[in-house]
Amino acid sequence: MSVSRKFETRADYPHLLGITTRWMDNDAYGHVNNVVYYSWFDTVVNRFLIDSGTLVIGESPVYGLVVATSCAYFSSVAFPDEIQAGLRVAHLGTSSVRYEIGLFRNDDVHPAAAGEFTHVYVDRQTQRPTPLPDPVRTVLNTLRKLD
Repeated sequence: MSVSRKFETRADYPHLLGITTRWMDNDAYGHVNNVVYYSWFDTVVNRFLIDSGTLVIGESPVYGLVVATSCAYFSSVAFPDEIQAGLRVAHLGTSSVRYEIGLFRNDDVHPAAAGEFTHVYVDRQTQRPTPLPDPVRTVLNTLRKLD
């Protein structure tokens, strides 16, 4: 992951979701534990898919399984900070999508962390990779990263 992502802004992401930190997110060192960042990645991606109507939990015949994640940390986050999770699509393949997420703390201009999150879409019955359905591809194209 490029260190240059440290200098991105909210404007670099076509979708933003507000997330409130919780007291229990802090660890013994007084900041949000790294595992919580991955939960936020999962939340912004799946909330977008649910809100767009392309994921119906327990019913969609095709859905994404996480196969890879990564995160670079630039500054600390702690309760009671407010987070804006920025979301975009960096790569759209035949059966996979790689998302990029920026986590912005309070009114900070640059992200506190930036990550990647890859879904491989599978058939619910066979659990085998399957091409992205056209409605999913159409919705994900609205989040495409502009080069």
